[in-house]
Amino acid sequence: MTGFYSAMDVTHLGRASALPASPEAAVLDYVDNPRPGRPYLVRFTAPEFTSLCPVTGQPDFAHIVIDYAPAAKIVESKSLKLFLGSFRNHCGFHEDVTVGIAERLTAEMQPLWLRIGGYWYPRGGMPIDVFWQSGNPPAGLWVPGQDVPTYRGRG
Repeated sequence: MTGFYSAMDVTHLGRASALPASPEAAVLDYVDNPRPGRPYLVRFTAPEFTSLCPVTGQPDFAHIVIDYAPAAKIVESKSLKLFLGSFRNHCGFHEDVTVGIAERLTAEMQPLWLRIGGYWYPRGGMPIDVFWQSGNPPAGLWVPGQDVPTYRGRG
């Protein structure tokens, strides 16, 4: 497998990489889809995602689930982890952060279909869940539920 990776044009895989200073500074790597022409689903789950409230500067926590059906390219997972990690010092409302992640991936990777679920933990007593998708999933694609339970508090 090492030879396969060395032929790719990637920024992070197989190298030491620092956490990007911001989502805008983060470089996402994309590689050729190993199974082009076959609709399949890729899921990334980030259960400990953090960003900052743009008003108070306090941390906001979320469970992010990204599902996509690749077209010509797939996102390289280390670069995605670094991109998501770059939000730790980024101020943004839940809606802007969640939809912004999806829009960047969609614009750069151009998947057949992409959806994101941002399951934000409560601040001020109210959880906010944010969902976005690029359109209808391809025919015949198995799309399992995201199965993240809604917030129930201590009850």
